[in-house]
Amino acid sequence: MNMPNTGGVYAITDCEYLTTDELLNKTESILRVGVALFQYRNKTEDQENKRTLAIALQSLCQQYKTPFIVNDDLKLAKDIAADGIHLGQYDTDIDTARGVLGDKIIGVSCYNDFNRAIFAEKSGADYIAFGSFFPSTTKPDATKANIELIIKSKEKFNIPVVAIGGITPENGKQLINAEVDYLAVINGIYSTKDAATSTLAYNNLFMT
Repeated sequence: MNMPNTGGVYAITDCEYLTTDELLNKTESILRVGVALFQYRNKTEDQENKRTLAIALQSLCQQYKTPFIVNDDLKLAKDIAADGIHLGQYDTDIDTARGVLGDKIIGVSCYNDFNRAIFAEKSGADYIAFGSFFPSTTKPDATKANIELIIKSKEKFNIPVVAIGGITPENGKQLINAEVDYLAVINGIYSTKDAATSTLAYNNLFMT
């Protein structure tokens, strides 16, 4: 499965505070409403549980025809034939990931580092991600990025640009106005009582 032709919401799992049932139920409601990309991010589970949950979430993504991206675990991404992987600063390098995954989606976190983004595109990344744009409960000490970085990137790069970090339906529109392709959201969807309604609120930002 390739990158979607158009941008939209990039949902990322919250595996730290939800039970398995809560996570799966919220995820299905999110996918039913519709998101452009889905990332499985799990920093707390042991490998066996991590894999089991990955397969369950991947099955839901397949049901709703949504690309399933694994966060920073190359072995897991390969073993379950995920649609791609997202790589951080201290994860596997792009060349290694490409050698293992072939033409699958490879995304790269660039924080607020424009030169890292240049290197990522030259190395064959399929998208680049910047952030945190706003205060984030997931990563409260995350490097801060500014909207000018999006504008500069859209002028420079031929691959999609993702924004992440504290994005809400109230502040997300300014990022879209800067022509960002995807809004990556964790708590803004998973920490709400009604994940489907929250997802719709983000989706609506791309339509107005």
